Amino acid sequence: MNRPKTVAFHTLGCKLNFSETSSISRLMEKAGFEKKPFDSLADIYVINTCSVTENADRECRYLVRQIQRKSPGSFVVITGCYAQLKPKEIAGIPGVDLVLGAAEKFNMAAHIRELVKGDPAKICSCDIEQVQDFHDGYSLSDRTRAFLKVQDGCDYQCSFCTIPLARGKSRSDSLDHVVENVRELAAKGIREVVLTGVNLGDFGNTDPGGNGKSSNFFELTQALNLVKEMPRFRISSIEPNLLTNDIIDLVANSDRFMPHFHIPLQSGSNKILAAMRRRYLRELYADRVARIKTLMPHAAIGADVIVGFPGETDADFRETRDFLQELEVSYLHVFTYSEREHTRAAGMKPVVPVSVRNERNKILRNLSFQKLQYFTALHAGQTRKVLFERSRDKAMMEGFTDNYIRVTVPYQPEWVNRIVDWRL
Repeated sequence: MNRPKTVAFHTLGCKLNFSETSSISRLMEKAGFEKKPFDSLADIYVINTCSVTENADRECRYLVRQIQRKSPGSFVVITGCYAQLKPKEIAGIPGVDLVLGAAEKFNMAAHIRELVKGDPAKICSCDIEQVQDFHDGYSLSDRTRAFLKVQDGCDYQCSFCTIPLARGKSRSDSLDHVVENVRELAAKGIREVVLTGVNLGDFGNTDPGGNGKSSNFFELTQALNLVKEMPRFRISSIEPNLLTNDIIDLVANSDRFMPHFHIPLQSGSNKILAAMRRRYLRELYADRVARIKTLMPHAAIGADVIVGFPGETDADFRETRDFLQELEVSYLHVFTYSEREHTRAAGMKPVVPVSVRNERNKILRNLSFQKLQYFTALHAGQTRKVLFERSRDKAMMEGFTDNYIRVTVPYQPEWVNRIVDWRL
């Protein structure tokens, strides 16, 4: 009997990509393929790419070269956002056999069975407007936490972003199916579900079941808050204009939704926010943070910020820095602006020199470090609930408090996947 073909996966980018890779790998296993670690020898290597990082091309080429050196007879499959945006460019990378766009990545097994080594790279893609189906997915983190995809695509047209071009229009899972997935994860022993999507707060703007019913994100949180089998939920990232008072109030009064928000800001200058085509002003963002902190002084709040956007003057950057300095956010994810083809911002002037962009990034990263240190110190001496999981260091284990403070302790096997009261 022929042995099953082996397949190995590598994921670049966001939590949503990781949840999709996990789903594709499970589909491949159901189709008779055997999953292997990416650093081992396999018949097929799959790279799920990202379009957000400016090094997408470089990372992809590097990984393909690694595979070619290690296992030149293996098939190489590239999928993900970068594959949807630049399929011909990827197909030209020596060693690539198959490029799958957004509509075809969940049909991977069928496409792989048609491959012949040595043939020109095959591209299976379509215009992003044709991508309308929603495919659910979840990834497991050491069988403790799961990142559950409930929404995909985006109808916003931010001037710097390629995500709508790579993932298509906003679409969602049904509320009932999300609840079903959560119960399935609870049965697998998962203790925390992180809700993920491209524009998570836009959940429910479509009717996936075709039954005339739709639900919004607040209604989803209400339904999940009643799922007693799952002790913890987190909201991965939500736009400030979609983070309603109802959602904040529910989290404040819930034992299941953790007091942790990640709210993209991008700039503290209203002038730059308008140029970015964001759908809010800094005043709304400050109002959202203030309401959270009034109801949940202990809540962690993360913010995304882009530095060096076209037209960002020294005064604009200082406005952002000063705004963040005064704002009660706990940490920052700082991104250096980089030009993206087919975006409005790519042609905007004046361009901020790369050296200035990098210096601004450094300043805000330092601010983020200070804010996280301050937030953590505020909770010294408190007892908070920590969900512990294994760490790469076998002598240690780590976990997060309800309000997202990382705790590292000596390994104790009886604490793995347990929620423990821990004095910080």
